[in-house]
Amino acid sequence: MITGQVDLPPVRALIADDERLLREQLQARLVECWPELQVCGIARDGLEAVRLTSELNPDVVFLDIRMPGLTGIEAAREIAAQVHWRGEIVFVTAYDEYAVTAFEEGAVDYLLKPVERARLDVTVARLRARLAQVNPPDHQGALLQTLTQLQARLNGNATPRLRWLQCGVGSSTRLVNVEDVLFFRSDEKYTRVQLQHQEAFVRTPIRELIVQLDPQQFWQIHRSTVVNLGAVAAVQRDDSGRQRVTLKQHPEVLEVSRGFNHLFRGT
Repeated sequence: MITGQVDLPPVRALIADDERLLREQLQARLVECWPELQVCGIARDGLEAVRLTSELNPDVVFLDIRMPGLTGIEAAREIAAQVHWRGEIVFVTAYDEYAVTAFEEGAVDYLLKPVERARLDVTVARLRARLAQVNPPDHQGALLQTLTQLQARLNGNATPRLRWLQCGVGSSTRLVNVEDVLFFRSDEKYTRVQLQHQEAFVRTPIRELIVQLDPQQFWQIHRSTVVNLGAVAAVQRDDSGRQRVTLKQHPEVLEVSRGFNHLFRGT
């Protein structure tokens, strides 16, 4: 009697992210390093992620942390509490200060945006090993405990620092590393994101951006302007006492409003 190898059902995944570009980028990366994986659903917010997980019962759920409706952590807690769900959760985040130690405790995994192939390979290897276990441990309790710890840490922490921005450049959209931004300048509708060789635009106003940026790297020098201190060449004062910032890699001169003069006291 000849016996053949039993074909196992394909691993199925759900991707949840409110940014289309980032959903597509993650899906493309998964095709590269896990071609047999089937993406069975796409969610655009936390509530939809919970509903689709209940309907589709995927083996893996990739959750953006900051989504409308429910955050990724809130959605994960509801998913983990579903009676019949025994899958794996991977958080995807643009913020590197999110309680990474809690992610590394083993109940969940995490990826930083934009997702890099080498890091995704590590996550895929972990997921394959867990899903291949003949008698997998019931880690629902550990998962819920980890998610509770994560939520508590985030509730007690300051706003996490932004690492990447999804910006409009002409008719296209691209991901910009915040560290590459020379300065931000807002007008009535958009915020200009100035890079060394080009400019991009986002709809986020300065007042919302400033609380997400690292205060040791980015200073607001005007109601409509935030500058990357690493891009500053000099701060000069004119005869009227007004301060102006010159940049290392861009010809534009930025004015410091009087309300922010104290930042450069002594210059």
